[in-house]
Amino acid sequence: MKILQSWIAGVWTGTEPQQILHSAIDGSAIYASHAEALDFGAALTYARKIGLKNLLALDFQQRASILRTLAKYLTEHKEELYVISSHTGATRSDSWIDIEGGAGTVFAYASIGTNEFPSANVVHEGPAMPLGKQGHFSGTHILVPRQGVAVHINAFNFPVWGLLEKFAPSFLAGMPCIVKPATATSYLTEALVRQIHASGLLPEGSLQLIIGSTGNLLDLLEETDVVTFTGSAATAAQLKVHPNIVRRSIPFNAEADSLNCAILGPDIEAGDEELDLYVKEVVREMTAKAGQKCTAIRRAMVPAAQLDVVAEKIRARLDKTIVGDPRLEGVRMGPLASRAQQHDVLASIQQLAAGNQIICGGAVPVQLQGEGLEQGAFVAPTLIVCRQPMENSAVHEIEAFGPVTTLMPYKDMQEVLTLAAKGCGSLVATLVTKDPHIAAMAIPHMAARHGRLMILNAESAPESTGHGSPLPQLKHGGPGRAGGGEELGGSRAVKHYLQRAAVQGSPTMLAAVTAEHVRGAVVLESDVHPFRRYFEDLQIGMSLLTHRRTVSEADIVAFGGLSGDFFYMHFDEIAAKESPFGKRIAHGYFVLSAAAGLFVSPAPGPVLANYGLDTLRFIKPVGIGDTIRARLTCKRKIDRQKKDAKGVGQGVVAWDVEVTNQDNELVASYDILTLVAKKSDTAVA
Repeated sequence: MKILQSWIAGVWTGTEPQQILHSAIDGSAIYASHAEALDFGAALTYARKIGLKNLLALDFQQRASILRTLAKYLTEHKEELYVISSHTGATRSDSWIDIEGGAGTVFAYASIGTNEFPSANVVHEGPAMPLGKQGHFSGTHILVPRQGVAVHINAFNFPVWGLLEKFAPSFLAGMPCIVKPATATSYLTEALVRQIHASGLLPEGSLQLIIGSTGNLLDLLEETDVVTFTGSAATAAQLKVHPNIVRRSIPFNAEADSLNCAILGPDIEAGDEELDLYVKEVVREMTAKAGQKCTAIRRAMVPAAQLDVVAEKIRARLDKTIVGDPRLEGVRMGPLASRAQQHDVLASIQQLAAGNQIICGGAVPVQLQGEGLEQGAFVAPTLIVCRQPMENSAVHEIEAFGPVTTLMPYKDMQEVLTLAAKGCGSLVATLVTKDPHIAAMAIPHMAARHGRLMILNAESAPESTGHGSPLPQLKHGGPGRAGGGEELGGSRAVKHYLQRAAVQGSPTMLAAVTAEHVRGAVVLESDVHPFRRYFEDLQIGMSLLTHRRTVSEADIVAFGGLSGDFFYMHFDEIAAKESPFGKRIAHGYFVLSAAAGLFVSPAPGPVLANYGLDTLRFIKPVGIGDTIRARLTCKRKIDRQKKDAKGVGQGVVAWDVEVTNQDNELVASYDILTLVAKKSDTAVA
């Protein structure tokens, strides 16, 4: 029996056994937590002095690059984790959600860091806004690393994904992490952390692991730190009011259990494909991870006329579900994570059964696939029917955290929306409907009490990731009972670990702070066309003011002929005079094209590609006889640490473009994004 160890302050700690951990499959003793007390003061000092220093020596782009390499490494070593994962009760497909879902989340945050964050440690949340009439005083917002430690306290059901989905955005934000997994399945998390440590990819101090209790850790946290928690609503409520967390206003994010629901729309009838989709979704959420998912469907709501039909369809599918040793081929559902969890779920089933009808399950399965499973933590898939859900409060308050769902009828949309709200805040809800009008009515109402909403029908089903799948790109979390927190959601998750500040000053000062050109700031007039400079040679604020061009009627006619745009404002003299502009005007996209003709350097050079335009606005009309010119300014540089097939490095440059007329009035404004080469060994600037 192996003794698990904590990775604290750069040392693996633990030689004496404490709590024995058992295989969920057969109850055999497989691991033990360690008895040694941990010095959390030393852990925090190590994180602050070593981890934070090392992380902030890197920028967002560099940390994103490390995440991408780490995700590849974990994917290459996944089979080691699959072997251990089976002892948690997970089948191969269950483990895929946890193990490869975790690595996939790291990949996603590597991409988010690369595409949405600068090669710096300051994020400009612009645009800057003028605060004075003369343009000499402006304001904007920045996001910076909090310069603290992230403490992540995780649940037992996702020992790999639970760590990685929190670690990835924290690491990207420059926060060292101290992670405490639930003890029952901490052996899988320890194996993951050992892999990460063996990779040598993370800067020292980036990640620490607690096996066992957090002791006095929360007492030692400071204002710059962050705490996240995944688990029961009761425990979340206790931690949220921890005296030190309250006194120091330490950010606390909770993702708690919730009574998620799935609603079969009143438009769905027998024979509709959507009826079978609904049944499949409910059964999948009951049996995946043996129902041990915070996003699982706990309450299934159907029109009263469909109750018995749906109940029979669900029962029939559950009867075909093979339960047993998750290592065996053909087994669709394994045991719960522990005998303690089995005891809790069976007790909850008995509470839910009061006044209701158990259609199938309700106890330990009579038949199990495999040998020697008598001491395993198995619970049969259990369907309960509650025929009076408006009067039965237990079905909206008690969560059996296992393969258990309560089916209930509703009479109309108003009633089912009321039933859904009785969960008092949930992570996710699904609405199965063919009717867009039903979705348009129900979803905004449900959004007030649910963190994520999935609309399922025959069109979306082939590509649907499912009711119970949190995605890195979308928010994970919910109000009320679900904890009131947010995780994931793309760049939002990273920003949870950054500190926002407002900054006021002259445009030149704001440009210096944000490392991004701000309109009105002093520019560096370039004696060399900016497009002739390599990435390293470009400086923020380098600028080119072009020669002028007078717009003629021939320009408008020629552009209309090329584009096929013969809108009356460009060609109908009489109608144009009666318009708010009082005259014919040039096409907006002609102005855009003409500006490009003014500032583009046509010969081959370091600029390799144009990614497109951002923030395009046409401010004032350009008429026949107006004269325009453009100012091109290097606004932002992002070093993405990439090289082409020839080994030449590349970076992304955003250029600010201002197009003005003969009165120096702004007529068009936008950003151009270009890919710019770095110098090769033989390049000459």
